[in-house]
Amino acid sequence: MTFHYRYRKQIIMVIVTILIMAGIVSTAIYFYEPPPTKKISSIKSQKPTNDIKKEEPLNKYMVDIKGEIINPGIYELTKDSRVIDVINKAGGLTNNADTTVINLSKKIVDEMVIIIYSKEQVNNWKETMEEQNYLQEKCTNQEDAQIKNDACIKIEDDSNNNPKIININIASKEELMTLTGIGETKAEAIIAYRNNTPFTKIEDIKNVSGIGDSVYEEIKNNITV
Repeated sequence: MTFHYRYRKQIIMVIVTILIMAGIVSTAIYFYEPPPTKKISSIKSQKPTNDIKKEEPLNKYMVDIKGEIINPGIYELTKDSRVIDVINKAGGLTNNADTTVINLSKKIVDEMVIIIYSKEQVNNWKETMEEQNYLQEKCTNQEDAQIKNDACIKIEDDSNNNPKIININIASKEELMTLTGIGETKAEAIIAYRNNTPFTKIEDIKNVSGIGDSVYEEIKNNITV
């Protein structure tokens, strides 16, 4: 009798036991499902930092421009802008504009009001100023007057006895001649120059024929535009 035949019954019982145990384990695995595990993200949430500097807005000025301008109104400009920049932003000047009394290079300020005058207005002012200067001169020079008027305003001085500041864009020939080193010829040359090219800064007077650095140094504290 062989070994397999002698222990056949025991072998069958072992096989049956193994199959039963395998079935039990399979059933347990089938019905038992472990809860899903949460995956921990390796990417950390990025919190906003204050390291990024916000761009600071430029200071803005509001300027009101009116008069002889194409598009009068209120405009917003940067603080380093000039009067000429406001004019350009407003569309430019009308054909009737006269800027001889306007400082085009002047820096703007917030809430500034700019008025561009007409040619008629400027001419009227020039005539009024010339007439005023004539009357003041007649009042001061009273050599043939029976009674001298000591209360006359001197042309060369203001009410505080300070040297008069001459606007070289609108001053008459007589006014210009009150400046040191400016005679009749130079005064006429200044007027001829400004009629074609208004002065935008006092240094421009050196562009006039006959007025060099030495003359400019003598009069620079007594002129304006």
